[in-house]
Amino acid sequence: MAFAGLNYVAVLVAAVAGFAVGAAWYSVLGARWMEAARLTKDDLARDGFAAKLPFVLAALCHLVMAFMLAGMMGHVGRVDVTGGLISAFFVWFGFVLTTMTVSHRFQNARWFLTVIDGGHWLGALLVQGAVIGAFGV
Repeated sequence: MAFAGLNYVAVLVAAVAGFAVGAAWYSVLGARWMEAARLTKDDLARDGFAAKLPFVLAALCHLVMAFMLAGMMGHVGRVDVTGGLISAFFVWFGFVLTTMTVSHRFQNARWFLTVIDGGHWLGALLVQGAVIGAFGV
């Protein structure tokens, strides 16, 4: 299903897949992430909507990310799995990793936090790029 040059099914599937990567990544590395971020369970304790808000925002951000990646891939012109992986890696390396590195250094965050979060975003983007490449834009 393509509208205005984008396959919105691909975008939606890519967003869900990217979100799933994050769920799996932080299920495995959650305790190490909390340590690297200098957080405790009490720091993350919330009730009601406040507990759901980070997950809602993450889902929406994955949707925007998949939409932008699909649009970029369509403009670049290489819309296949390999092209999706290459585009995703360049986006991650050129924009995501650099932005995180600068922010984390000014926040005096631990390098391991950058490694954990950077790995998550690399995985999410690679999965999104592969899905968009497979489905097409």
